[in-house]
Amino acid sequence: MTQKILTYDDLRLTLADVYEQMGYRDALPDEATQRETQSVIDEVRPWLRPRFCYLVLPEQPAFDMGKIILRQLRGSQAYALFICTSGVEFEAYQQRLKEQGDIVRIFIADALGSVMAEKTADLMELHLQESIDKLGWQHTNRFSPGYCGWHVSQQQLLFPLFNGQTCGVTLTDSSLMMPIKSVSGIIGVGKKVRKLDYTCGLCDFKQCYKRRLKPAK
Repeated sequence: MTQKILTYDDLRLTLADVYEQMGYRDALPDEATQRETQSVIDEVRPWLRPRFCYLVLPEQPAFDMGKIILRQLRGSQAYALFICTSGVEFEAYQQRLKEQGDIVRIFIADALGSVMAEKTADLMELHLQESIDKLGWQHTNRFSPGYCGWHVSQQQLLFPLFNGQTCGVTLTDSSLMMPIKSVSGIIGVGKKVRKLDYTCGLCDFKQCYKRRLKPAK
């Protein structure tokens, strides 16, 4: 089991990342929104503690992941299960904003939290790759319950494998992760696997966040 607590600065996210998540692609938000976005970042930066944890199993877990993911994991010699989160501190911050009814900051924090969760997962991948470099192994893309035909209810099978060491992330009865801004899933590792640059052509899930962020042609 590998666990790591990060800081905001570790994530190296940019304002452009946040604006893109907010829906701005070819233009910047108005100046008031830019100021408010920077204000939110300045507020959370000192105390934010994103986290990730992962474990590597020698055999594929008995998940019903569907043919798309199983095809991408083919050839794996081991399997990394992961949980990444923007942190319980950020979840509490979002709740305070909701109680205050600050619609603009709620919107900004929602976008920021999504970016932070993905950046945390990116760092988890880098850490995983460093740990398998000595074996000459590579890794696949990461796949999460709720995408590519893997039903979100399978979270109930994934989380127990961590024996309670889930970076503070818990599941509701409906398999929703708390904090909400969290990511979990599986990655294949081995000598004969690879990470693809772009995989949306493999999947028909129209609401996927990666599909939404795909640059318009």
